[in-house]
Formats: sequence, C-alpha cells, structure tokens
Amino acid sequence: MSAIEHIPEFEAPVDNGLLRFLTCGSVDDGKSTLIGRLLYDTKAILADTLHAIEKTSQRRGMEAVDLSLLTDGLQAEREQGITIDVAYRYFSTGRRKYIIADAPGHEQYTRNMVTAASTANLAIILVDARKGVLTQTRRHSYLAHLVGIPHLLVAVNKMDLVGYDRTVFERIRDEYLEFARQLGINDVRFIPLSALNGDMLVERGENLDWYQGPTLIDILESALVAHSESDERFRFPVQYVCRPQKADDPVLHDYRGFMGRVESGEIAVGDEVVVLPSERRSRIKDIQIGGHSLPRAVAEQSATLLLEDEIDISRGDMIVRGSDEKLCPGAPASGTVSTGTALVTRRIEAMLCWLGESPLDLRRKYLIRQTTRESRGLLDGIAWRLDINSLQQVAAEGIGMNDIARVAFKLAQPLVVDRYVENRATGAFIVIDESTNNTVGAGMIL
Repeated sequence: MSAIEHIPEFEAPVDNGLLRFLTCGSVDDGKSTLIGRLLYDTKAILADTLHAIEKTSQRRGMEAVDLSLLTDGLQAEREQGITIDVAYRYFSTGRRKYIIADAPGHEQYTRNMVTAASTANLAIILVDARKGVLTQTRRHSYLAHLVGIPHLLVAVNKMDLVGYDRTVFERIRDEYLEFARQLGINDVRFIPLSALNGDMLVERGENLDWYQGPTLIDILESALVAHSESDERFRFPVQYVCRPQKADDPVLHDYRGFMGRVESGEIAVGDEVVVLPSERRSRIKDIQIGGHSLPRAVAEQSATLLLEDEIDISRGDMIVRGSDEKLCPGAPASGTVSTGTALVTRRIEAMLCWLGESPLDLRRKYLIRQTTRESRGLLDGIAWRLDINSLQQVAAEGIGMNDIARVAFKLAQPLVVDRYVENRATGAFIVIDESTNNTVGAGMIL
C-alpha cells in the first residue's frame, strides 16, 4: 500500500457565517457577566486583557475575576457597575464569527438599546431567576420585536442563587410565553444558566441535569444568519458612479460602473433590472467584486454593476431586479408609485425612536436619510406615542428623547422604500438635524 493512501482527506473548516446578536434585559441581570463568561470559556480573551481585569478585580477585593469588566469599558460604567453605552465585542469559534452588542438595561438608555438591536439577528433577553419577568424585560422584548429581530432567546440567569430549581425556570418560562403571545412573538426559546459559574454557556456543568436542551453556544452556533430564511428581493442602492474616463485606455474610456452594497437578494449577469425612481430598464452586463468579474452578487457583498444600456443613474437611485417588480403605469394623486413590494413615495409612515436630547420640532424640516438617498422631510402627524412602561398607545402632541411613536413624514424628494418587516435595510431611515448634523431619530417604515 502506498504512503499516499494513508494521508487523511482534507476537510474544509465549517463556517456558519457571521451572527450578530444582542444581549438585553433589566439592570443587574448579568448581561455583561454573560458576555465575559462566553468570551472567557471560548478562549477569546487576550492574555494582557485578562491580566488587566484580574488586577481590577483584586483592587475591588473580589476573590474571583469580574468578567463583566470585559464589556463595561467606559470609566463611568466601571465606577457605577452598570452598562451605559452599547458595548460591541467580536469573537469567533471553530464554526462561525460573532458580533455581540451589550445593550444598557436602564430605561433612560432606550435609544442605545434600539441602536444596538437594529442590526442583530438574535436577541438574548436575560431574566434574573430571583426576580422573574420585569417591566424592563417586557420593554426590551417589545423593542426587539419592533426592530425585527427574528429570534429571541430568554436566558434565565443566576440559577445558582435559586438552587438550580427547575420549577423557578418553568414558572418564568410560562409567564413569558403568555406575554409573548400578546405581542405576537412566535420564535422564542428558553435556557436556564449561571453566567457567574458558566453552567449551560459553553459547558453544560453539573447543576442543571434536568435541562436536556442545547447549551447557549450550541444555540448560537446553529442560529440562522440574516438573509438566509426567506427569498429576498434584490435591492442595490447606488453609492457611487465610477467613471475613470482614461482617453488612452479603450476599456476605461467608456467604463461606467455603479458601485454599492447588495442589501438583500442576489443578482446575476444577464438579469433584467429596473432603476428607481426613473423606472428605466436594462440588463446586467458585468458584476465586479474586488477587481474580478463574477457571475453573481449576493446580499452584503459590495459590488460594481455594469449595465448593457446607457442610463442616467446617480447616487441614491435603487437598482432592483426586473422580474421581481411589476411597475404600475402612472402615479396616483398621492405621489406614490407601487412597484410590487418596493414603493417610490413622497410620504412615509413609520415607527420613530427619537434619539435627540431636544424634542422633535413640529414646524421645522429634517433630513431623512434612507439607504444612500436623502430628502428633506416635514412631520405630517403623530398617530400615537408608546408608553414604554405599560406598552400602551397614548395620544401625543410631541416627541422627546427615548420616545417611540407612530408618525408620518412628507418628503421633498421621493424615496424608494420597503416595509421594515419585509426588508430591514430599505425599510429603515435616520433623521438628521441639519443645523448640528446630529442623528436625532431612527425610523422603521410601516
């Protein structure tokens, strides 16, 4: 038998893609400790970082390492022992890469939580086993559901402080399920754990043998990533028109590429496309990524599209696939043109989270930025404001910081939008105060 027959076959490493997830819940539920334990147990902490938090823990008189210091990075957070700003951490295992957003638990930082949740595909909602489902638990669950996070995982933490009692876990699970049904939350899972001791995070431990489900890392490893759960329509907001125009190069002399990021769906060479809002049609002649021509481009890839026809396209235009969209002839009196799921419109209705310290000025115009397109907008009414404590809809004449309300804006220029529940990229927008250039609002189109 030849020696070559003994060489094992090469196995490509498993890659389940990038997962963005969020941790949220009430104050002191253990969010930062959970992330610290997860990083520690997956060996994602550098030696010098671990040494630094060991010294800080010793100065505080702690016998064990305070893993929450890994995410509470601001000096004010470490002094108060709370999370104020959103802390992002990156790590990887042998199967996938992760981006973790640790959202603050205090009510006054609701805007920070909404910001963190906007790109997450899974949310871990921590519940203190001693306290059960609290108002902040319901609040963060509502916000996670509002911003379209498809998967919720309720982690009943600090099980070590209730003697790892199964009945405590089941009581909290049943209470949360009743609340979830009221909100219409369908995809929710439950796991008991102890972030402090590491039970059911990476290792199962020896204290929760009555729980037969997967560990936290098992759930994260197998969770579906964004753009993988449904057939999405192709959306390509144009960021830049590339025109090298080199007279001595016959190829570049007539080169005209439309650069941007595929926000959803995919496109292939030869596919028919429609440019919105002009409704001009053409076909894909070439797709270039990283200087190479490829047969197709998929969601989250940055690409340059070349078309067969010369069409007037500029930054802010949206390229969609022609087979997906059925354009309606003419524009109705309302100023909108329906294009299947895409909508070219001068008026949007949305759920708005106000981020600015100054309240929304009802009489002034703001800059509405959606994908790569901008338009000035004027408030066209407030339907209601959400009472963040009772989750009830109340009448409102104004909107202040951290408020969430259903509003409408009239636009000076048309935007190409989708409903947020159908496309989180093209259904979202931000509101900018032109006098300060500050982002003062974040909206989800209804």
